[in-house]
Amino acid sequence: MTPYEMTRTVLFAPASRPERFAKACNSGADVVVIDLEDGVAPTDKDTAREALRQYLDATPEAALVVRINAADTKEFAADLELCRQQRAVVAIMLAKAESVEAVQLVTDTHKAVWPLIETARGVVEMSRMAEVDGVERFCLGALDMGADLKIKPDSAGAELLLNRIRCDLVIYSKAAGLNAPIETVCPSIEEEKVVERLARQACEMGFGGMLCIHPRQLSPIHRGFHPDEAEIIWARKVLMGAKNGESVFKVDGRMVDAPVIQQANLILRAAGDAGDV
Repeated sequence: MTPYEMTRTVLFAPASRPERFAKACNSGADVVVIDLEDGVAPTDKDTAREALRQYLDATPEAALVVRINAADTKEFAADLELCRQQRAVVAIMLAKAESVEAVQLVTDTHKAVWPLIETARGVVEMSRMAEVDGVERFCLGALDMGADLKIKPDSAGAELLLNRIRCDLVIYSKAAGLNAPIETVCPSIEEEKVVERLARQACEMGFGGMLCIHPRQLSPIHRGFHPDEAEIIWARKVLMGAKNGESVFKVDGRMVDAPVIQQANLILRAAGDAGDV
């Protein structure tokens, strides 16, 4: 399993831009993903792998995730071998994950695997992939998913269908005992309120974090995944009541029992507030 305690923000940096690696690692992102897939032009794949290899050889203390090309591409084997050799690669994000067999090839590296669900076939096979030993969490790639499904971008219908897929991601992850899935990227960089709103929605749906394409997205996503003041106050009241030893009681006129106490604990952990009951 990866050493990350929090995965609210998962920031991509293209492997073809090694000057950005250290900046990404020092950006405040919870997780940095070096991208060998869409962030690298087809003609630059070899040089991108070599740039990443040199960085990892020189920085063995790093703890990075690497997004590799899909299993049906000619780049897959070389990407996988690079990750296998590098101790600093703590997890592998498999682009366009669609089969148990492909996921198992990645788990053979003895690295944690983050299948990226970007196609209809990936959705259909998600429940089976979730059961593969070594899979740690799913990620959603909504832009590629939309292209695969041929849905109209930014439409109400597209959002309805994508939310159905989001529900599957959360449910299958929970059923298989995986970490909470990671929400797709938000294409908007300048509009912080948009990014924060999407992060808040993802948090409410049960996602653990969100993919990022720019450091400017980090702060609004962190805010979106942080409980608001009202939630924190409520959670503290619940735990204060629980410390009195009662199994069922009321807080603000609403019944509190074991599941509600558990939810209060989760809220305070997300807020960085210790004091579990």
